[in-house]
Amino acid sequence: MSVQKEVKRVTTRTLHDMKSRGEKIAMLTAYDFSMARLVDAAGVDVILVGDSASNVMAGHETTLPITLDQMIYHASSVIRGTQRALVVVDLPFGSYQGNSKEALTSAIRVMKETGAHAIKLEGGEEVVESVKRILSAGVPVMGHLGLTPQSIYKFGTYVVRAREEEEAQKLIHDAHLLQEAGCFAIVIEKVPATLASRVASELSIPIIGIGAGGGVDGQVLVLHDMLGINTEFKPRFLRSYLNLQEQITGAIGNYVQDVKSKDFPNAGESY
Repeated sequence: MSVQKEVKRVTTRTLHDMKSRGEKIAMLTAYDFSMARLVDAAGVDVILVGDSASNVMAGHETTLPITLDQMIYHASSVIRGTQRALVVVDLPFGSYQGNSKEALTSAIRVMKETGAHAIKLEGGEEVVESVKRILSAGVPVMGHLGLTPQSIYKFGTYVVRAREEEEAQKLIHDAHLLQEAGCFAIVIEKVPATLASRVASELSIPIIGIGAGGGVDGQVLVLHDMLGINTEFKPRFLRSYLNLQEQITGAIGNYVQDVKSKDFPNAGESY
């Protein structure tokens, strides 16, 4: 009789230990049960239920429109599909900025209603009070610096951040503040590789990069981008591992053709 091996859940401590021994952290987004189950089974360490669901699942131009209720729906679906990965959920725009009490309420709703393991929020010094308040309730927090998509209208562009010395110094300062506040990890998006590498070397917590070079402690990509489901988005930092758009549309086209030609269903596919 075969004994099923118990799957050990990745925790915030696991990630800290991975950094300590130099093992890179693999992180991907997921937004639904079916894809989460595949991502989890493939050995991804962290699944981010990103507010990028606003773009890839709902078709919005930015991450701003997605609501807390919608994020909770996506996160609940992902949790049901995972056994191993640490699941982190983005707090969406408007659910934490400028009000630490509201931030805590949002974080508690996510944890209670989804079963997720941590939340992520964007910003540095301006959100430290919220970070501390959320952590005081025992909720793990992942930070996010560099290009912060929820602030797109402030930046006005998705270009690389922190090329100038002043912005680079602020990013370093903010990273230290987030670590001191108690964040267990920080995502750094679209900044020069040398800067991201410096932050990773100065901090004891894991730094996860997206468009931030290879000198950080792990990498994150949007699932639909790396699988080639979205082929319109082609930033320099993206490596596509499949062209699912072509394969899926081809398969569906074959199905349509078979139905139209009366080839499907055949006798063996009927009762």
